[in-house]
Amino acid sequence: MRAEIITIGDELLIGQVVDTNSAWMAERLNENGIELFQITSVHDDRAHIIAALDEAFGRADIVLTTGGLGPTKDDITKQVLCDYFDTHLIEDPRVREHIQRLYSSRPDVLNRLTATQWMVPECAEILENRVGSAPLMVFHKGNKLLVSMPGVPYEMKIAMDEQILPYLEHSVFSRQHSAILHRTLQVNGIPESSLAIILEDYETQKPEYIHLAYLPKDGIIRLRLSSYGEASEAEMEDWFERLKGLVKAYLIAETDEPLEVIAGQLLKAKGATIATAESCTGGKLASLLNKHSGSSAFYYGSVICYDNSIKERLLGVPKEMIQTHGVVSEEVVREMANAVRIQMKTDYAIATSGIAGPTGGTEEKPVGTVWIAWAGPEGTVAERFQLGKLREQVTDRACQKALVRLIQILRKQA
Repeated sequence: MRAEIITIGDELLIGQVVDTNSAWMAERLNENGIELFQITSVHDDRAHIIAALDEAFGRADIVLTTGGLGPTKDDITKQVLCDYFDTHLIEDPRVREHIQRLYSSRPDVLNRLTATQWMVPECAEILENRVGSAPLMVFHKGNKLLVSMPGVPYEMKIAMDEQILPYLEHSVFSRQHSAILHRTLQVNGIPESSLAIILEDYETQKPEYIHLAYLPKDGIIRLRLSSYGEASEAEMEDWFERLKGLVKAYLIAETDEPLEVIAGQLLKAKGATIATAESCTGGKLASLLNKHSGSSAFYYGSVICYDNSIKERLLGVPKEMIQTHGVVSEEVVREMANAVRIQMKTDYAIATSGIAGPTGGTEEKPVGTVWIAWAGPEGTVAERFQLGKLREQVTDRACQKALVRLIQILRKQA
């Protein structure tokens, strides 16, 4: 069973708004055994929307649209869908009651434009949008269907989880698709081309219906095995184990979970805590470590010491050490890591200091030079990295390196 996504809105095509909806929807569809075939973004234009619908229905069983359902004149999706399905708008008392209840504490919102929200296409099946005013609409086209949702991300996500996915699961489509299987490994410390050489024979031997994808990002390479309804779970597991054996020297994780989640799980399992002292990463590492629910069990806090005076005053890094070795040095990051670990009374600590660029580099320490230190019960280690030339790339890669080594340290000490 195939699905397509059509995102509607001029703002997507001029770069004013980034389409994060499609990536999230693609992941949720895949988890539910629905193959996503294509994603299309279109203008708030009747002809453009209708052409996209025709093309999508020519390829897919389910078409999911987001956007263009607001009460203003530039939101034309609902009327275009009426034209496409040869129907007209009628008032839906349930939607009207929901909207009036939703805005009961904000009477100023209830005006003649809001009233257009409870007008819905007569042929559509209406599902409740619990957190917004735009109704969720389901249209049938032969044995295919279209689902229209708002483009506001939090509304769309709640709609998908609470209404759309359960609807699809219990519709006729739930009996028409085979299981989509994915298994993912994460490796580090080897170039993608070298990894491909190691896996040459493996790729030749595996069945064609089991696909291997290389997904590199910031020094981590995800190896994803996929089968779209052709491989059994036992067969997939067998090829996954063979893959794992070939890359075991570089293996970081046997799942597709983010590195900070894996690190958090290891810290929780040990009953251990961690703090960070960040210069070049500017709090980005702290943001990752406290990103997920439950992080308070292991993450204590951070000192973001971008300026040298903060390193000296808050962490006690000697001014003479900075003058002698430079702020981007092994000596300084070791001192930072040890100091924040002591001050915050944690089991582990990570410190970063580097030249993220685009300025500030020297011949000895060019842009992209980063020192990272890891302090723990077994002592403190530090390592120098060259992480590229682009500022965001350097800081992202520094965080990845910090988490990878933390995971390795925690596993070694388990």
